[in-house]
Amino acid sequence: MMIFTCGGSYEDAASCIYSAWEYALKVGHDDVRIVRGPVAQLDMFAEYVHVDADSDKAEKFTRSVRRISDLVYRNVFYALRSWREDAVDAVYRYLILAFKVGKDIEHMLIKREVMCIMELVRNVSNESHKFREMTRFTSVDRKVYVSHIEPRCDVSLLVAGHFADRMPSEHWVIVDDGRRTAVVHPADECMYVKHLTDEEFTTLERAEYEEDEYTDMWRTFFSAVAIEHRENYRCQRNLFPLWIRKHATEFR
Repeated sequence: MMIFTCGGSYEDAASCIYSAWEYALKVGHDDVRIVRGPVAQLDMFAEYVHVDADSDKAEKFTRSVRRISDLVYRNVFYALRSWREDAVDAVYRYLILAFKVGKDIEHMLIKREVMCIMELVRNVSNESHKFREMTRFTSVDRKVYVSHIEPRCDVSLLVAGHFADRMPSEHWVIVDDGRRTAVVHPADECMYVKHLTDEEFTTLERAEYEEDEYTDMWRTFFSAVAIEHRENYRCQRNLFPLWIRKHATEFR
């Protein structure tokens, strides 16, 4: 058994699947498995190969998946952003079937490979929806807006797409603290993803605690609209989970 390992980004996973597929053409797909690193417990009967992100491989992978159908590409794009360790291998098994049957896979919902992908897509989509609602921006010198999030899945780019439509003429940054990446949106330009250095991350981390009159107004509004006799903390935690509140202005 050959086990390929990769990092957590889409480019890492796409490059790893491409390399694993090349190897599988020689030995067969049954002797190949993919996991996200670092691997906690090694299999003594398997050989491990780590694959780093490669822009050429990732681009070829993306083009190949797009040829099947737009829906298949969307499913793969979302599933590879899941935090689950088995997500990349699930996409690999899904694509084995997809390249065999083509776009008909869209209707094969009872297949185990398809059901697994749909579950991953649903989890990523639900989390991105939560963070679209819960993302809070802080104004820095009234020139740029900075937001910090710590999602389980890699949803910062999905969240950023929502704000790109609504704040096209503003400078803003959405920082994923756990992955040390940021989606940067210059005013009236296309956004892009940047991996942060320690110095850049420290600087953006301080920006989260900037205070202005709008910060106070938001906290006042949050408190004022509450109805004391209808407080329901269990319902509130269900709609606004505790693990998402870390960077919410009203809970700081």
